[in-house]
Amino acid sequence: MKKFLKKIISISLISFYFLKIDQVQSLIPYYYFPTIKNLQNESSSIGKNAYQLLYFGQYEKSLNLARLAVKINKKDEKLWLILAEAQIANKLYEKALVSLRKAEKINSSIVEIYIAKSNIYIQTSQLKNAKSALETALRIEPNNYKTIFQLGNIFLMEKNYSQSLKLFDKSVKIKPDFWQAINNQGLAYFEKGKVNLSIKLFEKAINIEDNAEPLLGLASCLRMKDITLALKLAKKALTKDPNYVDYAYRKEQLWGEKLQNSTETLLKNEQLQTDVIIAKSKINTSY
Repeated sequence: MKKFLKKIISISLISFYFLKIDQVQSLIPYYYFPTIKNLQNESSSIGKNAYQLLYFGQYEKSLNLARLAVKINKKDEKLWLILAEAQIANKLYEKALVSLRKAEKINSSIVEIYIAKSNIYIQTSQLKNAKSALETALRIEPNNYKTIFQLGNIFLMEKNYSQSLKLFDKSVKIKPDFWQAINNQGLAYFEKGKVNLSIKLFEKAINIEDNAEPLLGLASCLRMKDITLALKLAKKALTKDPNYVDYAYRKEQLWGEKLQNSTETLLKNEQLQTDVIIAKSKINTSY
């Protein structure tokens, strides 16, 4: 009987133990602890959203999301690259370089890292460093048309038109519909005094992409040849993108002095004054 009593007591204690555990569990709230994979997926999703905001010009919001994505996952080089792009858009160049170095440390074979670096160096007038970054990119991907184009832009800034044209031509051979490179060929040839060739190139770029830049470039070329068509093209360009009414903005797009002077003369035409005034009223919020 004593043995039986012990058994009853033991069963009672075990029952009490499990009962107490159940009671305690019912009082403690349930917490979900995400796995590493879940965190990575979440950071990737936030990074994509940040990139979309960047694409649509919401730079500050993009920067905040990109920072959050990196905080969640510091081992993803793509997130560091998105953060750097957002920082560049917000003109936080030194911070962007830090982000790019972290991306490079994780994966040094991503060409976009060096293109982004070159963008920063160009913005801060460090052309030698910009060239070096692009040369590194070309060692990784010798036929990357964007890298070749960017290097051509640096030579265009240095007024080395022959070298810039070689690189633009190379990028177009790799990607025949790369209208930006075709447009910049037009810019370079105008500075070399080959206006007829510039006309053909601007027309070719427009046939690919009906963009304000080649439209106004073509208008400036035609100013002395066909003023009626030149005015029509200029009106269309300013409607598409009023920023091109501004000398400083065109300079940022690497327009040379000769084309700038021709454009300034065209924009003073009486028949364009209403369009010029409207464009100038919009540029403060355009960029």
